[in-house]
Amino acid sequence: MSRLVKKSPSVCTDLPLNSSDVCNKLRLMKELLKSSYGPTARLKQVHNDIGGAVVTTSTSSVLLQAISCSHPIISLIKGSILNHVSRYSDCGLFASVFCLSLIEEAGRCGLRKDVMIRVYKHLLSLCTAHLQQEDCGCKVKLDFCSSRSLITLARSVIASKPTCVLSEPESAHISRLAVQAFLLTVPCNIPDKVRLGRTVTIPIEGHSVLESAVFSGLLLDTPENISLGSLCSPLRMVLFSASLAGDLSELGDGRIEVHQGVDTDSQILDQLLELGKQVLKDEVKLFVCQKVIHPVLQHYLRCNGVIVIERLGISLMEPLIQLTAQPVATLHTTIPRAAYGEVHNVSVRQFGSKTKIHLHPAGKTTTCTMILCHRNETMLNELKQLVCQKTEHVLRLTLREPCALLGGGCTETHLAAYIRYQSKNDVSESSPVLSCSQTEYLLAAEAFCRSLESVATSLEHDNGASLIDLTHAHHWTLPSDVTEEHLKDATALCGCGVVQSCQNRKWSYLNTEYAEFSPAPLLTAAPLQPTVLDSFTAKVNALEVAVETANLVLDVRYVIQDVN
Repeated sequence: MSRLVKKSPSVCTDLPLNSSDVCNKLRLMKELLKSSYGPTARLKQVHNDIGGAVVTTSTSSVLLQAISCSHPIISLIKGSILNHVSRYSDCGLFASVFCLSLIEEAGRCGLRKDVMIRVYKHLLSLCTAHLQQEDCGCKVKLDFCSSRSLITLARSVIASKPTCVLSEPESAHISRLAVQAFLLTVPCNIPDKVRLGRTVTIPIEGHSVLESAVFSGLLLDTPENISLGSLCSPLRMVLFSASLAGDLSELGDGRIEVHQGVDTDSQILDQLLELGKQVLKDEVKLFVCQKVIHPVLQHYLRCNGVIVIERLGISLMEPLIQLTAQPVATLHTTIPRAAYGEVHNVSVRQFGSKTKIHLHPAGKTTTCTMILCHRNETMLNELKQLVCQKTEHVLRLTLREPCALLGGGCTETHLAAYIRYQSKNDVSESSPVLSCSQTEYLLAAEAFCRSLESVATSLEHDNGASLIDLTHAHHWTLPSDVTEEHLKDATALCGCGVVQSCQNRKWSYLNTEYAEFSPAPLLTAAPLQPTVLDSFTAKVNALEVAVETANLVLDVRYVIQDVN
């Protein structure tokens, strides 16, 4: 008989943010994520306590999933940020650091939590309204007539992940390839319903990053003993998703009746050979199957000059269907003419020890293949995840909103200066609406601005100082071995690369007091092009997620936990 244990009552904790244990966990989480932020971030190694693979990374999606904590407050923040990353693929660390800074600053200033929540929500609306304005000082319009801004955006995403270990030429090369692949997936003729294409990535370990390339069409694993011979373009192709190995399970549901003395194997093989005869009669030159093809059918087709590719895999089915504009053929009926697709030509390409067959599209296509090379497995995995998922997603977001925000911490310092100036000027109007005193409003606004500035300071990991210029409110970094008097010589450009250092420019250290001012627009006749850009759509959503999550945490009065 099993042992009976009395069930323990649930534990109810009042005001969890007043607990030193919870505050210490939030502080530790903030320091972990801050040190992973930016192009010079400190890498983290993630592994479990029972062995297994060790992952080296600084990406928020991997780090947050690896953080194990039973406290509901930590789980709430993790879930909120991970949901943002799953939808936008970028700005996860920005949202994390900003959210945790807001919570920390709210506890530090000592105001009532309901006051902080109302003011935070109000200031968030000021930020989003400012960012949506056409003349916003930290907003950049993307020109699709030139690839320069798109390459800058892609390069900013790639350079923010130091695990990839890319040199300047390598980073520039991968950025150009990412933009090239993105543009190839955008259809030239816009139908009523736009459908973007696919980029298939093939990782190759042990080769230089500069050997990476993008090809229009699809590259597949080369079948054994392939002989292309003399093929006339275009090539007719047929595609099957069902197994052609002769398995009875592939014939469909229902009862199968077999007469006594009938050899089912030979009967099925005869049917497969009839299928082979039909495709030869229809002049098919490329025979592809998602699963296994019977060896006898393979031999028969190859002897008659047909290229046979089996075990394609489900992940390549959709790109191949898009490439050839054909439906999947079935075994239950005679193959109609409409079930055949076309490719312009096929060729064989060699990449190190790997040999691939290249299917060239018969017309304009939105399917392409990226050959991605790197020196070892860890760097290659990070680069593959970065290029395939994050950069492609960020570039696609520009189709919805063709804008970007200045990177390098300049958007954060610009917003902090703007909010300080606005809150100082509208304190008499906003404080009665928010049911707080003017002092409380200004203290909460200062906490909000300090939280924004703390994100900008998180980009520095080498004991340098972070500054803001008192004209345009851009972010500057002062190396640890340089004094402020020599800043104009040590740092010629701000974090985003738009503002140049000059003799009469004035700076102030971040998170220190300085007179409120409205950031001045850049009036240069030929302004510099930004060297660091952030995704507009992803960052605006990250801003909203950070404030809303912080407000949700601040609003928690009780935590009830089942300890059984």
